[in-house]
Amino acid sequence: MKEKVEEALRLIRPALQADGGDVELVDVIDGVVKVRLKGACSG
Repeated sequence: MKEKVEEALRLIRPALQADGGDVELVDVIDGVVKVRLKGACSG
């Protein structure tokens, strides 16, 4: 599951970075995905 989430994030990361942000996978527990938004995406 974690690998699938990482792959999905790799696909959307360029769009986030183009806007001055980024996303980081924190954890996947029992089907719940936790991410950390960075830069312009935070908040």
